[in-house]
Amino acid sequence: MTSIEVDTDDPSAAGFVQVALPVPLARLFDYRWPIGSGKPVPGTRVEVPFGRRRLIGVVMSCSASSTVSPGRLKSVHRIVDAQALLPPALLSQLRWAAAYYHHPIGEVITAALPSGLRKGAEAVPGQRERFALVADASDVLAGLGRAPVQRALVERLEGARTDPGTEDGSLDAVDLQSISARWRASLAPLLERGLVERRLSTRLPHNRALDPGPNLAGEQLVARDAIIDALGSYRAFLLNGVTGSGKTEVYLQSIRVACERGLQTLVLVPEIALTPQLMARFSMRLSGCLVSLHSGLNDTERQQGWLLAALGHADVVIGTRSAVLVPLPRLGLVIVDEEHDGSLKQQEGFRYHARDLALMRGRDAKAPVVLGSATPSLESMNNVIAGRFTQLMLNERAGGARPPRLALIDIRRRALTEGLSEALVEAIAHHLDEGGQAMVFINRRGFAPTLLCNDCGAAADCQACDAHMTVHAASGRLRCHHCGAERPTPSRCERCASVRLDRVGQGTERIAAALTEAFPEVPIARIDRDSTRRKGALEHELERATSGRARLLVGTQMLAKGHHFPALTLVGILDVDRGLFGTDFRALEQMGQLVVQVAGRAGREQRQGEVLIQTRHPDNPMLQTLVGQDYAAFAQVVLDERRLAEWPPFSHVALVRTDAPAPERALAALQSIADFLDHDLAQRDRVESVQLLGPAPAPMERLGGRFRARLLLQALSRRALHESLARLASVIDELDGVRTVRWSIDVDPVDLF
Repeated sequence: MTSIEVDTDDPSAAGFVQVALPVPLARLFDYRWPIGSGKPVPGTRVEVPFGRRRLIGVVMSCSASSTVSPGRLKSVHRIVDAQALLPPALLSQLRWAAAYYHHPIGEVITAALPSGLRKGAEAVPGQRERFALVADASDVLAGLGRAPVQRALVERLEGARTDPGTEDGSLDAVDLQSISARWRASLAPLLERGLVERRLSTRLPHNRALDPGPNLAGEQLVARDAIIDALGSYRAFLLNGVTGSGKTEVYLQSIRVACERGLQTLVLVPEIALTPQLMARFSMRLSGCLVSLHSGLNDTERQQGWLLAALGHADVVIGTRSAVLVPLPRLGLVIVDEEHDGSLKQQEGFRYHARDLALMRGRDAKAPVVLGSATPSLESMNNVIAGRFTQLMLNERAGGARPPRLALIDIRRRALTEGLSEALVEAIAHHLDEGGQAMVFINRRGFAPTLLCNDCGAAADCQACDAHMTVHAASGRLRCHHCGAERPTPSRCERCASVRLDRVGQGTERIAAALTEAFPEVPIARIDRDSTRRKGALEHELERATSGRARLLVGTQMLAKGHHFPALTLVGILDVDRGLFGTDFRALEQMGQLVVQVAGRAGREQRQGEVLIQTRHPDNPMLQTLVGQDYAAFAQVVLDERRLAEWPPFSHVALVRTDAPAPERALAALQSIADFLDHDLAQRDRVESVQLLGPAPAPMERLGGRFRARLLLQALSRRALHESLARLASVIDELDGVRTVRWSIDVDPVDLF
């Protein structure tokens, strides 16, 4: 197509801009730049006409010509920002990410913005909440009774009122979060009674450290010094520390030095549940502007934090995976906690891995990147072996705590009470009698995973998924944990009308009920997605667990990482056998990581912990290695198996998925994709470079009423894989049947589900 050119010597000729728009098209869109609006700046937001709509996009580049015909070329309607909102370095990284993950550039750019800015909101930090004590502290304290969090809040607010260095005698959320993750719920009655007042401030937040922290020694000191020495340059570190070894202390003291040098630190955590407690700990130890970013914040709070980070005001940003996309003009240190965790991988839309983007951001910013874990991913361990990462070891628990003792309970031919063996129940009783706290871990929520008819054998299945519905006894409902569908629990079989129905298997709800019956006087906390749905519920239950008020804990993987329960001395692990026989190539790795992470909650203080694992396969060599040796030995065995099978990290894979209302449509579209790839590889004489596995139905073919299929691409060369993916992405919508289905490309998938 003939290009349009403008006279760049004519000051009235403003040229053309290429704009990224939030649409599923892998291209930029040309628009005329308004005359008299100055020079276009990449990274600024603009409002442009797009069909019958007006969209907010981001200027990616400008030029003196356009290939779009004059009749189709439209002008920018409004310039939203006076200066770049996304800096050049971040735009470059986002371009790279769009190319690497083969995702439309406009949707990648949009993912980097909070929702308000996507809609064109003004990019100016707004007012912040602050709280001040207005009543006499002694009177308030006298009327509180047994309310430890409220007492701590009043005492902290009274200290602020008498401290001349505190703004207006008030404190903000960061200050109060260090008292308790449930500070808002505890503060609410004080606000209602007029004892505390809420104020709004436009001043930038600034935290003051209250605790200098301990002096480091040994391995912790070596690790911290290595990180500090690397400030100002890119190096990738794997901080490989056993659970309870003090990795967070290494983070804190490294961050403090980075702050003193005027550098920003990005800290990524895999779970929203870890963010408040980490923020509270950081606010006790670090001075400066601390910001948290996660999905639990409302849009205003998230935009406020994002802007503080992007404008360079925030010294430390703590967030879940999307925080890796936030602009940080002074970025000097990147930390990824629990780097092995699958939650760091986005599973919908723009399917990026936050750990891998963090490494790219550190490289481009010339900043060290610290990946921390007690159970490192096999990819990171292989990068250490290859010399790409430097390993920093923490082999000992902090404070002289001893590692827990691990043992297997053979439950073959043994009677179980609601899934609990007699040996485990006796161990729980012993630890409770000794003043300890016990946890029972089962990675399955609800009461029972299946409702089964004893007469005809029919199970209560989800009508939209190839899955049984889970029994939730407390609510009297059946729920599908895949699509969210639910219905009342029937009193008769839906097929034969028999009343002989059995709730088969165990979930957290059933285990908690069994423990309540066995230990009726012992307070129990159940922590899973169901019990913590209400706002503040998770913080409340974690506080009960941490304080020791709940002596028995029951939960899913929400309890497995990052939490410190000082009194916990026993961990019982149920249903570990599922991980031994998973169909996914990562199943064994994930099983080992989960067992070690859960086991690491026990015995973190002076008393040694005990971990008991129920299994019907006590002779399994992988379990024996995990229990008899350690995670490093276990991981090496799994790594050797991966090498022989040429699975990642010794090859590179991508998954192309389709889904449609009918199974034949999903498979037919995927067959068209496979045919194109086969033909393309043959034409380029690269048939041996990329192996295609499939098309085949997904392990759970029907999900949410749609049928899913998958095609796996596997290559020893990353370049060969991406060449094929790039060629596919450029034509995929033109292939037979593809426009009638939903499709996605997932590079480096964490599972093959």
